[in-house]
Amino acid sequence: MSGTSVAALLVSHDGARWLPAVIEGLRAQTRPVDRVVAVDTASKDGSADLLEQAFGGVVRAPGSTHFPAAVELGLEQLREDAEPAEWVWLLHDDANPAPGALAALLRTAEEHPEADVLGPTLREWPSLRRLLEVGVTITGTGRRETGLERGEYDQGQHSAVRRVLAVNSAGMLVRRRVLEELGGFDDQLPIFGNDLDFGWRAATAGHTTLVVPSAVVFHAEAAHRGIRRTPLTGRHTHYQERRAALYTLLVNSRARALPFQVVRLGLGTLVRMIGFLLVRSVGEALDDLAALVSLYSSPRQILAARRERQGRQVGDPDEVRALLAPTWLPYRHGLDFVGDLAAAATHQAADVAERRRAAAIERDPSSLAARRPAADDEDEDFADSGAVARFLTNPIAVLLTLFVVAAVVGAREAFGSVVGGGLSPVPDSVGAWWGLHLESWHPLGQGTAVPAPAYVLPLALVATVLGTSLAVSALLVLAVPACAWGAWRFLRVTGRLVSHRGAPRWVLLWGATTYALVPVASGAWGDGRLGPVVTAVLLPWLAHAALGFADPSADRRWRAGWRTGLLLALTTAFTPVAWAFGLVVGLVVVAAAFAIARGAMRDRSTWGPPAAAIAVAPVLLAPWWLPMLVHGHAVGLTLDIGRLPAPAVDARDLLTGRLGDLGAPWWLGVALLVAAVLALVPRATRIPVLVCWLVALVAGVLAAVLGNLTVTLDATTTPLGVSFLVVVLQGAFVTAATLGAQGLLLGTASRSGAARSGAGRSLVAVVGVAAAVVPLAGLGWFVAGGHDRLSDTEDADIPAYMVQSSQAGDAHGILVVRGSVEDGLTYTIRRGDGVTLGEDEILALDTADDGFTGLVRTLVSRPTPATVTSLAEEGIEYVVLPAPADGSVSAALDATAGLVQASAEERSTRAWQVGEPVDEQALDGPRSWLRIGLLVLQGIAIVVVAVLCAPSLRSRRR
Repeated sequence: MSGTSVAALLVSHDGARWLPAVIEGLRAQTRPVDRVVAVDTASKDGSADLLEQAFGGVVRAPGSTHFPAAVELGLEQLREDAEPAEWVWLLHDDANPAPGALAALLRTAEEHPEADVLGPTLREWPSLRRLLEVGVTITGTGRRETGLERGEYDQGQHSAVRRVLAVNSAGMLVRRRVLEELGGFDDQLPIFGNDLDFGWRAATAGHTTLVVPSAVVFHAEAAHRGIRRTPLTGRHTHYQERRAALYTLLVNSRARALPFQVVRLGLGTLVRMIGFLLVRSVGEALDDLAALVSLYSSPRQILAARRERQGRQVGDPDEVRALLAPTWLPYRHGLDFVGDLAAAATHQAADVAERRRAAAIERDPSSLAARRPAADDEDEDFADSGAVARFLTNPIAVLLTLFVVAAVVGAREAFGSVVGGGLSPVPDSVGAWWGLHLESWHPLGQGTAVPAPAYVLPLALVATVLGTSLAVSALLVLAVPACAWGAWRFLRVTGRLVSHRGAPRWVLLWGATTYALVPVASGAWGDGRLGPVVTAVLLPWLAHAALGFADPSADRRWRAGWRTGLLLALTTAFTPVAWAFGLVVGLVVVAAAFAIARGAMRDRSTWGPPAAAIAVAPVLLAPWWLPMLVHGHAVGLTLDIGRLPAPAVDARDLLTGRLGDLGAPWWLGVALLVAAVLALVPRATRIPVLVCWLVALVAGVLAAVLGNLTVTLDATTTPLGVSFLVVVLQGAFVTAATLGAQGLLLGTASRSGAARSGAGRSLVAVVGVAAAVVPLAGLGWFVAGGHDRLSDTEDADIPAYMVQSSQAGDAHGILVVRGSVEDGLTYTIRRGDGVTLGEDEILALDTADDGFTGLVRTLVSRPTPATVTSLAEEGIEYVVLPAPADGSVSAALDATAGLVQASAEERSTRAWQVGEPVDEQALDGPRSWLRIGLLVLQGIAIVVVAVLCAPSLRSRRR
């Protein structure tokens, strides 16, 4: 191509640190350029002087000149030439071409005469090997898509010349005629994204863009990486990038797809903002919002740009569409982001031991921590075998899988709709739970202002995705596997805090499976007690997060505090006593720390995170916590959730981990207790085991105090809730026993060879066999079944037609009177679909309406027509005496004017319909602005705490 002329157009702004290498790169081209036009935009670092010394004249432009305008200034210089160059080679002041870059581009242009735009491979400067771009396209959400893996190195894997939507303007070789026909770069894209827009316009106009992998340009991406700031970007580089992406999509999309694109980008921006907030990138979230508002508030600008492009549309739309990223790609990126976020969140506490070791090495390079082996053979994967082979040859994985399968089989009674024991039926729709959470006045009984229990919100969130029945069923079916997962992770971290190798996997397997059976062995699962079941799932993660308080980094300690607070609030929602326990443990730990290391406690980042964790829970639970105190129902802050009365727990139940009469054989709990006591013997782990016993002591003392107290409510008498403390005790015993087993193995390994091969191994074998009995017997007992009160439906003594009528409105209530005159009569009021999960606690804590109680007393003793009228005014449509109905009461009601006998399925059940129409406003109550304010506070607090506790996860690649 000896007759082909090429002019290099180099744009510079404060690029003196890169320009010497760039100038040398231009001079070293094996195919020299015919002319260099340099444009400098008011550089303050001597860039213009460097260019003038190298190439002669320099076009000097104001600092406000953006890249499209600078390119236009260069083109004006080329138009003045007698024979303007055929090709224009665009370069940035931070883009250094390899010696053969231009030659490779021109050679490809000769081989492909249809090509009008060609681009090189971009590699990172100064790493020189890492790939940045080999052609580029854009996704439907505006992501700049390169098709490369993160951090991918150039090993010749991208060697084929291929057609692409666009190439980077750093190193772009474009026919001058085409560049001018298309109007250059869009002035609305001053810094970023102009290459994508230009490539899209070129493709729409029928031009071909090729990427030439053999041509290489090294790019520092100074503006994108924030290394250099310009007046056009300032501190908001992300805003400019996002605005450019949105603008490119809006002005280049097909007309029929534009409405969908507008809605999609609006919703997508909200999702992106949530993602940025989750990784604590508040500035980038606001930049996204500002970019969207900037464009959506200027529709004329978008429409004008679209009209200008429509005049050049001659290319095949299908060919252009094929150059865009696949429609599914944004969703894959979203899943990748969620996976990265989850991995970062779950790995933080696991890294505590490693960071403590690093801090120890820094303090004392000769310490044992510095001589830690590079890898643990137990954790290494078999590189020469597949996943199936690794699984089948890994006994731990096989046993864990069998355990999970057996646990799911044992939970078969929880498949489908579940009710019974302490578990009320679930409502038909999730809207009932949302209404319960949001309402300040509940149409239950005769109407009440008792706040909805705190656990209704998390249940509603889960049920929004799964549905009400499936949500509760999933909690019960997956409880044991979820406990095993959390326990494994927690015990692995605690083991590594004791020894750099951590606990052997066999020990972890025992600890995880033993703890996983706590909710079922205690009897809580069989009795439908969601509180201790969910608490058992959450407790390992709560303890896992609390380990972050020992992190050497102050920032990570604070993050651990917010995470612990969030998990503590969630746990407290299901077992209210959890907050009191956390407060007591926090005070004990802080007091001990002050006594041991008073100097360290002067640092606010030492005691601040635990204090923040304790303070967060009341704020997150404010819509439940504060109204309970204001309305005189503070006792509800100490009761377990579910139907009352709760099972009583004595000292033996507390030590053996039993709640009620549905638990596993008591000797399994005794075996675990003995193992925890024996864990004090090995010296290597005695201190952490003592810490476990300290936690158990706090739980035990608190349980002894609360367990001896009872509360008398209008509906029943019940002991205070101690189920959380039972779970904590069992968790402390399992952790202590696991650490003790690890200490036993460490002590055996440190002995002499003869002792190790003789008595040491025998002791380990005996202890291992004895310990294995606990999870094996517990799992066998669970799988055998028959130890629960769960069923698919609840027996109903209310006629079906009455139930249907009651669902017509809250005021269509059914008065149910049980008992006899001799033994005493009690009454309840059924409204809607009956008392469902979440309503139990409200009705139990509600104070009886003395006026309505007097009305019922009159009804069953000396009823009159006025009594019937009062029933209608109170929203009662039917009166039912379930079998066996009291004869004297039935006779009195039969003789009462205004009560019409109604049919019942059982002959011994008597029923009457109130003859007068019910008052539809009977259950209306006042609206509480306090609750509305507390709900707003809760929503803001959840978002803020979630942002503060989330890991910082940034992806700076466009």
